[in-house]
This record gives sequence, structure tokens and C-alpha cells, in this order.
Amino acid sequence: MPRKAARQGRDPEHRRTVMRRIGRTGRAGRAPRRGAQPKVVALGGGMGLSASLTALRRITGDLTAVVTVADDGGSSGRLRDELGVLPPGDLRKALAALCGDDDWGRTWSEVVQHRFKSEGALHDHAVGNLLIVALWEQLGDHVQALDLVGKLLGAHGRVLPMSAVPLELEALVRGHESGRPQALSRVRGQATVALTPGEVLQVVLVPHDPPAVPEAVQAVLDADWVILGPGSWFSSVIPHLLVPELLDALTRTKARRVLSLNLAPQPGETDGFSPQRHVEVLVQHAPKLAFDVVLADRAAVPDQESLSLAAERLGASVQLAPVAAAGDPLTGGGSARHDPELLAAAYDRIFRMHGRIGPWR
Repeated sequence: MPRKAARQGRDPEHRRTVMRRIGRTGRAGRAPRRGAQPKVVALGGGMGLSASLTALRRITGDLTAVVTVADDGGSSGRLRDELGVLPPGDLRKALAALCGDDDWGRTWSEVVQHRFKSEGALHDHAVGNLLIVALWEQLGDHVQALDLVGKLLGAHGRVLPMSAVPLELEALVRGHESGRPQALSRVRGQATVALTPGEVLQVVLVPHDPPAVPEAVQAVLDADWVILGPGSWFSSVIPHLLVPELLDALTRTKARRVLSLNLAPQPGETDGFSPQRHVEVLVQHAPKLAFDVVLADRAAVPDQESLSLAAERLGASVQLAPVAAAGDPLTGGGSARHDPELLAAAYDRIFRMHGRIGPWR
């Protein structure tokens, strides 16, 4: 249910009008009317992708998540080291985000996110990670297994890994070593890159030419809209642009493209980054990739002119909208997070304002 608008500082009638307009997806298993909704592909990882998926499932029933597979920390890292599998954690989070708002969806979302607490080997493993890996071993097919988990959960969309091989993230960092603020170092591992005290200048994947999952490439080519971000910029967002077949699909697709910016810099990885700096480093990693819209929260952009100039390098216009949840740092405290209903309204507005591909309304 929507939070009371008084907590958001929003007009309650406006909120009700927005939610009536964007509507809700139906119960799990109910097929959307053919041609009635946009085909949307969202790329990223972690909580940023989860926020985007939670919003997007409110406005379309034709939704695919393409998820990074470079995680090497926590439960995912342990399973990856022990069994040689793809890290399942970000895939699990995406599936949980696609669960519905009914009892079935809420229950399964909580179950797959549940972590064991013990003194033994199961400590801190997530139930969903174990379920996904078990199905990978049983079926021998990453995509088929994830589709089956999605069917069990009643997920409002599909989840795909961006590559079928486990990847490592390697970063060029200035000031990673204590006492040497200008020294350049190469740092390997997503968990290490995410927490580096230095300035990340560039990231690459190991192996450097990883194969993309064919279904992910096809989803991008078939999409009406592609959403990149929000999320950990160097470890969840940019890695998609380092998979050659996926970057080629993003460049060739006839879909319109949205770059969804974070609400705040991430301590370590993007400490001190302005919104326009996020755009600039993306351009450095994929200089030929164009976008139609850059979406940002109004309160997170102190210099709108600089962001507009950076967005022009992508061929994009800037769309500012209130998308931050009540209690985040932009509105007075807490951790930065998106409000799913406000983010859904912002995406829906962009879809309407910037043209449609196909008769989805």
C-alpha cells in the first residue's frame, strides 16, 4: 500500500491520481494483454536494480532483468569459490523484487531473502542462493533454472544473468594504498572495489571478452525501453557495458534508453561523485552508447546545468523527478533509497513523454 502522503510531504490526491493512472500488475501467472504493455529491460545489480524492478513491475507485465555476475563477497562468494557457480546473490535480489504485493509474493520474497544464523557452515547463506544453485546443478541450465524459480515465486518478470561465466571485476584506483594518495593500483574483486578508500578511475572484467547470455542479448534487441541503473556504478552498472555482445545489443537496439542515476554517492566506490561525474565515467567506458533520458531526483542535483551538459554527451535530456523515499538523506536522514511508487510514476511519465514503440497503451 502507498505510504501516507503526509510522510512524503506530497499532496495525497496527487498520489492517488498517479497510482490510479499507472495501475498495478495482476496476480502471478496472469498473462498481460498482448500488445498492451511496453517491453522493458532493466540492467544492473544489487539494491539499485531491485528498486528499479519494484517500480517497473507496477507499470508493465513484460519485464526482464539482466543482472551482473561479478559478485565475490558474502554467501555468493562462498558458493562461487566452493562450487564454481555464478554468484547467485544479485539474481536472487532481482527475483525477490519481482514478487507481487499479495500474500504469496510477500511470503516468497521474504523466504528467498532469509539468511540462516548459526555457528556452522550455513551461517549467513541466503535461502534463495541455495535454491538457485541447487536448480543450476539439477538442470544444468542457468536460464531454465532461473525461469523455474521465477515461476515458483510468481515473479512479475524474467531474470537473466548478463553472462554465463563467473566474472571478476578489476579496477584502476588512485590512492588505494594508505599514505600514497597519487599512486595508481590495480584492485581485483567486486567486494574490494566497492569499499576501496581511493578513487576508481576505470574498471574491466576478467575475462576481458566474456560471452553474453543469448537470451539477455535478444531481450535488449526486442525491448521498447532499456533502463540502466541505478546501482553501484562501477560494480553493478558499468560492467554491463564491458560485455561486448551486450554493449553491441545496447548500441543497436531500437529501444529508447534511460540512464537512472543514484540518489547519493556510494562510500568508497563513488565517494564525492556528483551526478554529472557518474555520467562522465559511463561515457569513458562506453563512448559510443547513446541514451534518450537521464533520470535523477530533484534534490540530488545541486547543479542542473552541469548535469544537462554531461547528458548531452549521451544525446540525452535530463528528467528530474522526486523519487527518493521519505527518511533518506535527501529529505532528512536514513539511508538513500528510492520510493517504488514515485519511481514508477517517473518511469511512466518518461514512457509517455518520450514516445512509445508499439501499441502498448
